[in-house]
Amino acid sequence: MPLPSLKQQFSQLIALPSVSCTQPEWDQSNLPVVEQLAQWFGEFGFACELQEIEPGKFNLLATLGQGPGGLILAGHTDTVPFDSGRWSLDPLKLLERDDRWYGLGVCDMKGFFPLIIEALKELPLDKLQQPLMILATCDEESSMSGARALAKLGRPLPRKAVIGEPTGLRPVRLHKGILMEQINITGQSGHSSDPSLGHSAMEAMHAVIGRLLDLRGQWQKRWQNPLFGVPVPTLNLGCIHGGDNPNRICAQCALEFDLRPLPGMASDELRAQIRAQLTDVAAEHQVQIDYGPLFPGVPAFEELADSPLVQLAERLTGHSAESAAFATEAPYLKALGCQTIVLGPGDIACAHQPDEYLDLARIEPTVQLLRGLIDECCLRPAEPQPQGSADA
Repeated sequence: MPLPSLKQQFSQLIALPSVSCTQPEWDQSNLPVVEQLAQWFGEFGFACELQEIEPGKFNLLATLGQGPGGLILAGHTDTVPFDSGRWSLDPLKLLERDDRWYGLGVCDMKGFFPLIIEALKELPLDKLQQPLMILATCDEESSMSGARALAKLGRPLPRKAVIGEPTGLRPVRLHKGILMEQINITGQSGHSSDPSLGHSAMEAMHAVIGRLLDLRGQWQKRWQNPLFGVPVPTLNLGCIHGGDNPNRICAQCALEFDLRPLPGMASDELRAQIRAQLTDVAAEHQVQIDYGPLFPGVPAFEELADSPLVQLAERLTGHSAESAAFATEAPYLKALGCQTIVLGPGDIACAHQPDEYLDLARIEPTVQLLRGLIDECCLRPAEPQPQGSADA
């Protein structure tokens, strides 16, 4: 069966809803999307493997060729939820208007896969010297469970990885991580006329917030990276809930906050420092404090500036590698030993927004860029590695 045109591929993928969300009423399977991609890449001779991560959620690994080096072109198959009432068009139908294609996922980031297919059409794939892998993951927009599962599996992968998240065709070699945490304090209620009758969870939380802000100040003095627009780690106190009446000593108080560490800051160490402060506050205020993540978190990511893949991407795009403010699946591929960058045609400013779009002017440059990456990484023999070296 002949492959659909590029526009038809975009249209078919957009029409297959694959929302991932922490709210069960929104969450959907991505199986129809990965099955469609497997069919298309199978037409080129790729060996396609579907990995079930959890019920209804799948990764696709499509591999062509073999050898020690090679390239992964990676992306996620899910989208964020959408409010159709805020769109000026049907989010699940591709629309061409104003030299753009509109639809949920055209930018972030189902549209990356048809562009890969378009690039493959003009390449001598029977002459691959190193393997080419297409990785399509699930649940990037909610839990990153697909990338986490791949990292946990630990299987050998090609040496270089390009993730097609929206970067405006400018290579990104580092981004901050993100932790979302929750603190729950349980005190003892009592009549407010006599403070000795209880232990205020709200007063304890006041102390906790002071400790968190002190930690933030310490981290921002120690850790700075001028490559980021906000060059220090941030900690945001997002929401707080506690108490039930002015004349009762507060027995329950909960705080949710996020922390965005710079590359080099270890999540486990940050959490250990927070936990030590909470232990002190709990003893001082005679309350119980429970602390844990709202989700596992995403590590910070950095690929070195002198990495061969970074230098290749800079040469092919004509842009120096940058940082990004958003988190991606890059740290999980990096943990598997892949040189990794983030590089895709969309604009992050229109991602997660009504009327998401991809400029048509980006299509041909992206196709040529992908052909250049595949040519350099897969159609040429692997360069010998010095004994004992590793691309980690």
